[in-house]
Amino acid sequence: MSFREETEEGRNDLRRPFLHTGSWYRMGSRQSSMLESSQVIRDSSISVLACVLIVALGPIQFGFTCGYSSPTQADITRDLGLTVSEYSVFGSLSNVGAMVGAIASGQIAEYIGRKGSLMIAAIPNIIGWLSISFAKDTSFLYMGRLLEGFGVGIISYTVPVYIAEIAPQNMRGALGSVNQLSVTIGIMLAYLLGLFVPWRILAVLGVLPCTLLIPGLFFIPESPRWLAKMGLTDDFETSLQVLRGFDTDITIEVNEIKRSVASSTKRSAIRFVDLKRRRYYFPLMVGIGLLVLQQLGGINGVLFYSSTIFESAGVSSSNVATFGVGAVQVVATAVATWLVDKSGRRLLLMISSIGMTISLVIVAAAFYLKEFVSPDSDMYNILSMVSVVGVVTMVITCSLGMGPIPWLIMSEILPVNIKGLAGSIATLANWFVSWLVTMTANMLLAWSSGGTFTLYALVCGFTVAFVSLWVPETKGKTLEEIQALFR
Repeated sequence: MSFREETEEGRNDLRRPFLHTGSWYRMGSRQSSMLESSQVIRDSSISVLACVLIVALGPIQFGFTCGYSSPTQADITRDLGLTVSEYSVFGSLSNVGAMVGAIASGQIAEYIGRKGSLMIAAIPNIIGWLSISFAKDTSFLYMGRLLEGFGVGIISYTVPVYIAEIAPQNMRGALGSVNQLSVTIGIMLAYLLGLFVPWRILAVLGVLPCTLLIPGLFFIPESPRWLAKMGLTDDFETSLQVLRGFDTDITIEVNEIKRSVASSTKRSAIRFVDLKRRRYYFPLMVGIGLLVLQQLGGINGVLFYSSTIFESAGVSSSNVATFGVGAVQVVATAVATWLVDKSGRRLLLMISSIGMTISLVIVAAAFYLKEFVSPDSDMYNILSMVSVVGVVTMVITCSLGMGPIPWLIMSEILPVNIKGLAGSIATLANWFVSWLVTMTANMLLAWSSGGTFTLYALVCGFTVAFVSLWVPETKGKTLEEIQALFR
């Protein structure tokens, strides 16, 4: 081998993914005749679905982190002697850590690959949960929450991007919605297990999703679009082949991705000043707008402190009611996963934001009216039931659209050459607003439950206008076709 060939090979090695998949799928693509008996591997849908189910362990971890603060509030505040404001800090610190993770997420995912970034995200999550489980005071409690948040910040960007980049266009909506479905499953598990186990053991159980995710990453291919962008042509085509099935002709899709990557690499490196161009600022504005409005609508305030909300509504078994909300959220998100490729993104967003607005107005009115009736009256009990039904309806309608779809659209509309920078900005904005909401929700509820839900309703009303004016429909389009909409 010549010196030049050795040099070129060394350069290529430097650009290989941080977490390289083993050789099993290479053998499959080159010797598919050996695998004729394995219809499961040869079926493209099963192949992509297996990859999605493995990376979905990350969002389950995300949801478990979100749900943990609700069933444990009473026990942690009692055992460690925390005030309401100190526990609010604990609940919101995951969002602070997520902001740091969000800043780094895009660049990490661009430089070492989607799988490598998920590996990096899993480690601080595991350390964070162990830190909480052994906490004797607020220092370890806060440190663990920050570490969890850092990992979740990376996961929240990387998983929807990875799913969007590996999914066929006719399945991208449903598979992309699995991200939010997994989040809701994680929340429900935290609510359910919180009914039966102490908060320290619940924190230990939080280690499981990432502990399973780490070995699972070694059995799935890297994103073919990321491999193509890195110039790893052989790996790119092999990855796409195993995702689509060894008998599938991938020539057309390969050529589309190559043309898209070639056109993006002709342009110079993207800087902040380049985001002034419409083809960049418009999709970024849509992505940030949806992710920010998702949080300002109050869904995390409701989920983080649902037990407190139900207690103020007069529900005796608030933790059981909280688990019921988690279960309903899973079912509603599963329905959205089934509908998103049939009805489209915009329609579900409109139905969701309108439904949230109406339900929040009902909840606010119920809490306002309860201040003028006797706690022993039948009217008080009726208003309590109305407020609970309104909260559950708000969670259901959010899960049909505003929960799963903003992350899906963000992963679809950002051009490949700004996805790292713009994705980090959008994810950072989401987590910053989420921190504001979770930090203030407990105190706002203590100030006025009716006033809090009125503020959330106003935001959801604005969301209806935002979706109708600016959000494009991406159903049935390839990622390359979606990017062409903004040119």
